[in-house]
Amino acid sequence: MPLQAWVSHLVFTGGSPLDFGPDDVIVIVGPNNAGKSEALRGIRSKLEDPRAENPVINSLEVGRSGTFEDLAHLFGSMGFERSVNGQRQFHAFGTAIATAQAEYEWNRAGGPLGTLSRFLCEFVNAEQRLTLANPSENFSVVHQTPSNPIQYLLLNDQLELRLSRQFRKAFDTDLVVHRNAGNQIPLYVGPRPIPQQGQDRLSVEYIREIEKLSLLQQQGDGMRAFAGLLLAVSVGSQTILLIDEPEAFLHPPQARYLGKTLVSDKPLGRQMFIATHSGDILRGVLDSGSANVRVVRIRRAGTNTSVTELNNERVTELWNDPLLRYSNVLDGVFHERVIVCESDADARFYAAVSDATADIAEEQPRRSDVMFTHCGGKDRIPTLVRALRHVDVPVSVISDFDVLNGEQPLRAIVEALGGIWTNLEKDWQTIRTSIDSKKPELSSAEVAADIDQVLRKIADPIFPKAARESIQKILRRSSPWSTAKTVGKPFVPNGEPTTTCERLLRELNRLGVFVVEVGEVEGFARSVGGHGPAWVNEVLKKDLRNDPELGAARDFVNRVVR
Repeated sequence: MPLQAWVSHLVFTGGSPLDFGPDDVIVIVGPNNAGKSEALRGIRSKLEDPRAENPVINSLEVGRSGTFEDLAHLFGSMGFERSVNGQRQFHAFGTAIATAQAEYEWNRAGGPLGTLSRFLCEFVNAEQRLTLANPSENFSVVHQTPSNPIQYLLLNDQLELRLSRQFRKAFDTDLVVHRNAGNQIPLYVGPRPIPQQGQDRLSVEYIREIEKLSLLQQQGDGMRAFAGLLLAVSVGSQTILLIDEPEAFLHPPQARYLGKTLVSDKPLGRQMFIATHSGDILRGVLDSGSANVRVVRIRRAGTNTSVTELNNERVTELWNDPLLRYSNVLDGVFHERVIVCESDADARFYAAVSDATADIAEEQPRRSDVMFTHCGGKDRIPTLVRALRHVDVPVSVISDFDVLNGEQPLRAIVEALGGIWTNLEKDWQTIRTSIDSKKPELSSAEVAADIDQVLRKIADPIFPKAARESIQKILRRSSPWSTAKTVGKPFVPNGEPTTTCERLLRELNRLGVFVVEVGEVEGFARSVGGHGPAWVNEVLKKDLRNDPELGAARDFVNRVVR
């Protein structure tokens, strides 16, 4: 049986328990200050001492495979075992433990690892990643065993080439080990030299070519952090790896590639926890297609921390949806709340108004960390709502007034938010019937006449796009809902229909559905012409915080985000 220790059971301070397997990759996500990094520190400290206090992690249990003899053999083969005053001890990473104590700690089933955790768990933060890229001390390959990743790299040509290929994909240059640099083993970056005829890697001529390259330690933090993390993940005896903010110092494409690489190249028998603030890291992890990926969203309320897991089956289902895979929707797991809009233009306008009004009065309470996103139309809103709610992300919806025109997708939106459609159906029917009964902008005869005019102007053998769009506009004007979308709530007949409409909108607000009462987003600034992106681009030039015409928009957005 292979030797391994792993976190088998974890309980958060809010009482949420999770069980893990020895090869799992657990990605911890959540809004700022939710406790993602603190969770890793809690795991690290409680692996050694279960009494260690931590505001996020309440307790954990450790799984073990293999015998103490397997552990002793591994440590002995790596040079960790020494004899001090006739007593056998394990020495590594600046710590030591007597073999008798190590045997006791290994054999207590489910309990903490104690001092053994320093041998079997590694916590890699941003600073440590930079340090790992620095030159290592040289060692005797005959009389000593390697004790750090670069020393392992010196002995393993295939590992060096594999890490170099990964490095090249991120930075378009090679990662090269200098094997004859005296008392150090430095890493260089640049085109890998090829030994000429009669040369090998220890030849003076080849060494000169190596030293024409650039030292990794003198490069930017991005290169150094990326290389250091590759080394930490690919080399070493630790079976539990804790990685905090792997995206630090990296641009988005490199972060996404790193996320995929962390999972794809993880050795068997190693459990990995990744705490990240980056949607690019998360997308990269999901790109790996690993069945061992576990996504855990963490939320904090006061002194309690709760978690929700997106299981692998659900991850696969969501990631195969092109809407989610090629959008920023998954970034919602890093926010306290997400507002789903119909279009990108809508989302940009509402987000801009929200930003402009966030700090109007210093005495106002802190506004939650809100993300505005879009889904390319009403019909896709329920899909996004269900996906985000599944990972415990609070969601609200903004939709134009004509969402009341049909039972779908309004019913699907309500049910995706946890509402009961039958509680709203009667009021909705009243509103729809009252608007359907109103006279449309164009009669049937007027529709026919206007379409006939469009058709008479067509001379091309292929039906023109402009003509098709003109006919579609005419047809929309044949329905009173075309006017309702432009006018909004004032188009609802007076009396009982208006009272019913106000009641329905209040109930929808309570569920998290905010219908634009001025009809559509363009109704908030009718002095500006255009539609969609063109309208938004012009409106954003206004003083969003003080412009009198935008008062209704400010009130609406404040009601949505409060």
